[in-house]
Amino acid sequence: MESIKVGDYMNKRPVTFKASMNLSMALEKMLNAHQTGGPVVDESNHVVGFLSEQDMIHKLLKVGYYCQDTNTVGDCMHKEVSAVTVDESVIKLAEEMLPGKPKVYPVIDENERLVGIISRRDILKAIAAQIDDCFLHPV
Repeated sequence: MESIKVGDYMNKRPVTFKASMNLSMALEKMLNAHQTGGPVVDESNHVVGFLSEQDMIHKLLKVGYYCQDTNTVGDCMHKEVSAVTVDESVIKLAEEMLPGKPKVYPVIDENERLVGIISRRDILKAIAAQIDDCFLHPV
């Protein structure tokens, strides 16, 4: 199972955000994409942050209370982002996804540009495929 690579199971069309985007636009984009969060990228498609549902809830509750929509994605995104590469092992990543760790990781190429994301659900799909393969083709 160590040979299963992130690139084989990643979402190649993640929702992305710009740091300058206002929160209401980011909320609409996140909801329409049916994703739990996404990378914040710059003009060169380098990851500069990550915006999650939890980040949005926390900030939008405050915004709604004061009836203001002046905050941007940059105001509430996580700036410290752990990214993985397409060649990393899905199993190794799964072992690192402990409680308190990110549920979604940006996937970057050798130039550190975003090429996708991988979530816990994607990892479960990879593991399920391997389990099915083991039962269909026992050693």
